[in-house]
Amino acid sequence: MADLQDELHTTAEVGPLDPSAPPPLALPESDGQSDDGIGSVLGLPPLSDAGGDGDPDAAPIDRAHAVLAEHPVADGYSGLPWALRHLPWYDLELGESTIDTDVPRMRRGHVGALFWALHLPDGLTGDRAVGATLEQLDLVRTVARSHPEGLRLAGTAGQVTDARNCGRVAIVLGPASAAAIDDSIGILRVLHSLGLRVLTLAGTSWASKAGLTRFGEEVVREMNRLGVLADLSGASPATTSRAVTISKAPVLCTRSAARALRPHPANLPDETLAELGAAGGLCLVPLTAEQTGPSVRDVADHLDHVRAIAGPECVGLSGTYDSGIAHPQELGDASCYPNLIAELLRRGWSEPDIGLLTWGNVQRVLRCADFTAKAAQQRREPSTARIAHLDG
Repeated sequence: MADLQDELHTTAEVGPLDPSAPPPLALPESDGQSDDGIGSVLGLPPLSDAGGDGDPDAAPIDRAHAVLAEHPVADGYSGLPWALRHLPWYDLELGESTIDTDVPRMRRGHVGALFWALHLPDGLTGDRAVGATLEQLDLVRTVARSHPEGLRLAGTAGQVTDARNCGRVAIVLGPASAAAIDDSIGILRVLHSLGLRVLTLAGTSWASKAGLTRFGEEVVREMNRLGVLADLSGASPATTSRAVTISKAPVLCTRSAARALRPHPANLPDETLAELGAAGGLCLVPLTAEQTGPSVRDVADHLDHVRAIAGPECVGLSGTYDSGIAHPQELGDASCYPNLIAELLRRGWSEPDIGLLTWGNVQRVLRCADFTAKAAQQRREPSTARIAHLDG
């Protein structure tokens, strides 16, 4: 940990600044009671007066900016924590050319919330996986504290809304790898107390190709009690089906598109998309050339397909920036979301459906997780189950 903190304060030359980046906002603090949107905080005119969805004569890109001013993006996956480990020095509020995500670009892209992934390199297990996850949690908390004008940690739907209304980007911690809990529900509770809100159910003996074991099912129940969301991207069909069945809270697929359009192993077949939609889950479509295709139109095709199969309340966005993955044309970094929304407007997406896609669906899932946790804590004590007792 100490080495990681020292790494944050070593000096090196800052990357070139983007001359078009706006200065950091100095916005009034919210009382946490309003959910009127960042447009009201910034003093923007109502959407109908700003060339939004109701103005057919406005250019699609102008309409996209107006819509996003009212319905910012809740980005379901960012690889930034691991990327920052390799930078000797950085300032996200000024801007960094060596990464895909910084505060100026998030402002230009109208990003209001960001899920910071704590995934690990392949092969890390046991104590090494736990330690690496704790180091990333420490890094994220340090980064948030050192960028108070742009970022704010958030663990609940209300805190996400409050951060947005104060002009900050809400940082939600997760998903983390299932290996991070080292087959221990106690470690899951510790990680939750440190801010973890999403856990990926894949790559362990209790969440494998064969599905969830008895211990795996107990992990899901404890996640429901804590308010930790289950991420099923990369999980086996058996694990996905069982998790959807037993989870009382909605489940997420943080990086999954439509397999009918592109046969990537992490993409979902139509029957799984339909199952996810029926259960009120959420499929976050990644903006990657590998999973969705090389152009912004390809990404829009996947969004159209997921919306048609799972429903408009079950589709969202996952930038997957800073994950070492190539992105489609016109979607190269976190500032590019207006290009995608403009394409959707050309295809006839309404403002309400875009509002669900960018912000509303993620908020619904977070609220449901909060509600489920409060209800579960009244009727269920913390689990003391051990893998050796259930799966031995």
